[in-house]
Amino acid sequence: MKKPVVDNKGTAQVLNIEKESQNFLDTVRQTDIEMNAYYPKMLEDTYSEEETDAKVESLKRATANITKALVQTASISDELSARSNDIKNQKKKRRLISAAPANAAIDLSENRAEHFAKGMNIYKILLICFIGSFAGVIVEMLWCMIKNGYLESRSGLVYGPFNLLYGVGATALSLCLYRFRNRGWWISFLGGFIIGSVVEYACSWGQEFLFGSRSWDYSHLPFNINGRICLLYSIFWGVLGVLWIKNIYPRMAKVILKIPNRIGKIITWALAVFFVINACVSAVAIFRWSQRIEGIEPSNTFWELVDTRFPDERMEKIYANMEFSE
Repeated sequence: MKKPVVDNKGTAQVLNIEKESQNFLDTVRQTDIEMNAYYPKMLEDTYSEEETDAKVESLKRATANITKALVQTASISDELSARSNDIKNQKKKRRLISAAPANAAIDLSENRAEHFAKGMNIYKILLICFIGSFAGVIVEMLWCMIKNGYLESRSGLVYGPFNLLYGVGATALSLCLYRFRNRGWWISFLGGFIIGSVVEYACSWGQEFLFGSRSWDYSHLPFNINGRICLLYSIFWGVLGVLWIKNIYPRMAKVILKIPNRIGKIITWALAVFFVINACVSAVAIFRWSQRIEGIEPSNTFWELVDTRFPDERMEKIYANMEFSE
């Protein structure tokens, strides 16, 4: 058994729960002794099945209570350890990139300032979606440049370097992992692994169902499901989950904290309108693009306008990796 931690004053840091756990262990040992004394009585003529059944039910209830206490205690221990590590990382001095602020520090600042994007409200969710849609495209374009030696569009919308897949992914990660922001990294990894895989599969299925096209296909990779997701990229999602909630999200929240309440609300709703319009126009443009590939002529002046504004050359430049099902 580990020795109790002693502070700089020589005082042992022993919580009441540790003292009670020692008492509980004594109680368990005493119960074991009582049961060993009871077992021979079960062979006597005066044996009562009702008494044994009552003891069994009592032990089952005790086991359930102990299990709940174990889970809750492990959760408390994990959170305390994670908060401590986050604060230690925040205090580390780094030359190139400063350490991310601890999530606990962000929570405290948001509560003290009564900020418009406090916690995980609608404003924070929308801003995360916008920022994620932009950042995801930039990161993937840079990755393409490093990997292939050239820049290629990774946009998912016709106006601007935005891709709602990344925005939805960032939002889903934030919503699902936010409650675990002050917990150990392993929870964020599992959450990112599952959430990212589900979002990626749903987006791929939805795109093919609505437009008959695919923007990615993992059929050539091992452990894939219908080519929509695969183990390798699911692991990447898990790593991203840890990186997101422990590093990227607190940095983003710190930047959002600097936006004044009144201006922030106006900017958020203006961006929301822009993204809705952008998404609708993009859907119309992709739909008409798929029709042109099938040789369908425009049926009215509206579709003629779409053909003029979004010809094949422009669409191929925006959606460089899109493939339509035959």
